[in-house]
Amino acid sequence: MLDRDIHRIISLLKRTLEAWETPIVTHMAEEGRGLFQILISTILSSRTKDDVTAAASERLFRLASDPENMLRLSKEQIEKAVYPVGFYKTKARNILRTCRDLVDRYESRVPDRLDDLLTLPGVGRKTANLVIALGFDGEGLCVDTHVHRISNRLGYVRTKNPQETETALREKLPRRYWRDYNTIMVAHGQNICKPISPLCSRCPVFNYCGRVEVVKKR
Repeated sequence: MLDRDIHRIISLLKRTLEAWETPIVTHMAEEGRGLFQILISTILSSRTKDDVTAAASERLFRLASDPENMLRLSKEQIEKAVYPVGFYKTKARNILRTCRDLVDRYESRVPDRLDDLLTLPGVGRKTANLVIALGFDGEGLCVDTHVHRISNRLGYVRTKNPQETETALREKLPRRYWRDYNTIMVAHGQNICKPISPLCSRCPVFNYCGRVEVVKKR
């Protein structure tokens, strides 16, 4: 693809969003959920399917929806609420540690700076950028496996890992697309541009895609 094609690609993929389920954290942001719930749901979402994350988040937030009340729960209570999200025991421990940090260091508020978010237990660049983009409507650029794979498959970047992809995208992707780029690419990756044997025959951006390293397609 040509770099200038990114505008058309994003425009075409945005039109398909209505046909697919919105990623859970994006859905929560659109519902007007608070920053704390967006943060915790993003932590839970790592290596977990959206429907599992959504159900686990709702069970947990029925027990506690702010850091102070979350700290009143035991690790075992949180584990039970969020099971079967991936690594649920580790995530339960990190949620409690994160809540303690929010209360002690940030007056129970979710910080709006990337560097501050990255100091919280269980919060990596993906989570921090997603919170900044969706929670604060800021310049977060969230790169997960879908974003990394599709950006390279299109031929827009040529990188080896999500960290390199984030750096490359920050240099060339117009900032007006940063907030929605993850939402668009996750939906596209879950439904069309799958890791193995993508559905190229149904892809709305087929004519723009370089199909880099695509060996088998449908």
